[in-house]
Amino acid sequence: MAQDYARRGENEKVVFLFEKLSVEEQVSLAVFPVYLESLQALKRYKEAEKLAKKAVKLRPDDATLGVTLGAVYQAAGDASAADKQWQKVVAQLTPAQVLPVAAEFSRRELPAWTEKAYLRGRALAKNDTEYAPQLIRLYTQTQNQAQVLAETLRLVARDDRQLPFVRNMLQNALHEEKDFDALEKQLLSAVQDHPDQAAYSELLLWLQMQRHDFTGALVQARALDRRAQSGGVRVLELAAIAQQNKDYETAIEGFEYVAKEYRSGPYYAAARQRLLQAREAQVRETYPVDPAKVRALVAEYDQLLTELGRNANSASVIRNLANLYAFQLNERAKAMTLLQEVIDMPRASDEVVDEAKVTQGDLYILKGEPWEATLLYSQVEKSHKDSPLGYEAKLRNARLSYYAGDFKLSQSHLDILKEATTREIANDAMQLSLLIQDNTVEDTLGLGLKAYAAVEQLVFQNKIPEALKGLDALLERFPGHSLADDTYYLKAQLLRRTGDFPGAMATLERITNNPKTDVLSDDALFLLARIQEEDVKDKVQAQALYNQVITKFPGSIYVAEARKRFRKLRGDGVQ
Repeated sequence: MAQDYARRGENEKVVFLFEKLSVEEQVSLAVFPVYLESLQALKRYKEAEKLAKKAVKLRPDDATLGVTLGAVYQAAGDASAADKQWQKVVAQLTPAQVLPVAAEFSRRELPAWTEKAYLRGRALAKNDTEYAPQLIRLYTQTQNQAQVLAETLRLVARDDRQLPFVRNMLQNALHEEKDFDALEKQLLSAVQDHPDQAAYSELLLWLQMQRHDFTGALVQARALDRRAQSGGVRVLELAAIAQQNKDYETAIEGFEYVAKEYRSGPYYAAARQRLLQAREAQVRETYPVDPAKVRALVAEYDQLLTELGRNANSASVIRNLANLYAFQLNERAKAMTLLQEVIDMPRASDEVVDEAKVTQGDLYILKGEPWEATLLYSQVEKSHKDSPLGYEAKLRNARLSYYAGDFKLSQSHLDILKEATTREIANDAMQLSLLIQDNTVEDTLGLGLKAYAAVEQLVFQNKIPEALKGLDALLERFPGHSLADDTYYLKAQLLRRTGDFPGAMATLERITNNPKTDVLSDDALFLLARIQEEDVKDKVQAQALYNQVITKFPGSIYVAEARKRFRKLRGDGVQ
């Protein structure tokens, strides 16, 4: 009956019923919390204090009751008595009481006393990492970053099996740049002072990868590789991630390390292939593309094929070589021959064969034969259903319909791809889908978008002069169209590819100087900064532009990369 009254907030009736019970019943687990809460709700603090003291006396092994007594003093406004009581509880703790008392302090939202309980338990255990996981969680919740770092570093130094837990907690705890800087500074010192402690290097490697500081991460990966004698696999993985993030210099250095140090190892062939892929990507994205460097890459691919032999294991190398001939040297017949060699190769993996078919489809688009292209893409879609390569082929078909101006068919492909398991493909599908939706609302016939799609096909076919003319014609024919910023952004990218950096920057400024914020404003500003840094080599201006990306577009996907580049240009924090 009393429990029912308590739920309805009729505290007088609760007290009336419970005060009739014996003392033993009043301090029982079922009655005590409800009785005490009702007394406090009625501000009958003296009676609450007496009840709590009786509980402490009759249940001496339950140290959480001492915490409750202190809470009664606190509720009555006697902070001094509360502190005195809690200090007594902590001082008298036994090892078995540490966790329940700390949990009770935490439940009552008393983090300082929660900490004291754990630290008392640590002293009793005579172990400076005892209760470290609990303290790390507490310091994370209270945003005490200095103590988070101290505890985590102490913990991994003692037990490197705690690395996964520590990484997870640091990821939750560290949010601001200064916190990452503080951790990196401490880890660098720890690595230098304790070179035999692999855990510090592991944690530093993780941190540098989180910050996309692949140069610093490579130093740690090589050190760990030498220590563990892991055959270069750690360096190979890091170099691959650096390549994905377009840090080609670090990727190349990593792949070169594996190829040089482990010539007879199991990862040598993979390192050699990835090395050439990274060099190819670097050449392809250094504007304007240098044909002499492309020819040098072709020679390196030929050398690798001589070394590995033309067989199923080197089929992917042949396919990459075909890409160079097709898209960089415009030697389509040579490219087609190489791709057919891969497709006809005995024991070549289905994956590599179908990748070659996708590239063949691309070649047919270059030749202006879309029906042949869609036939090949559809074959790959069917044979690799619900896999990344199948999704890639479907995306190619969606783009093919888009180029042809059949936006409805394209959208039907994209609606499926937006649910793709591969994030990059899903993102690409979403972007193209939004482009179609946004530009067929007012312009229901999609005339502007058809003209834009035709230009994008020219870009795919590497017909850059024709594409630039098409963009200028589009701007003249559809002034004020919703595609204007997309048109300027694409034009800037093409001008950069041709080496016209002033023209590219002037075009981007048509977007960045527009007071009306567009969805491409942060894209344009980030690309402008990259041109200043990578092409014009004006580090001061690049630094200022990266800072603008960080401050003007804090929610942009470019913020992390902009911050990394800004710090590197400023010369601080990047090792």
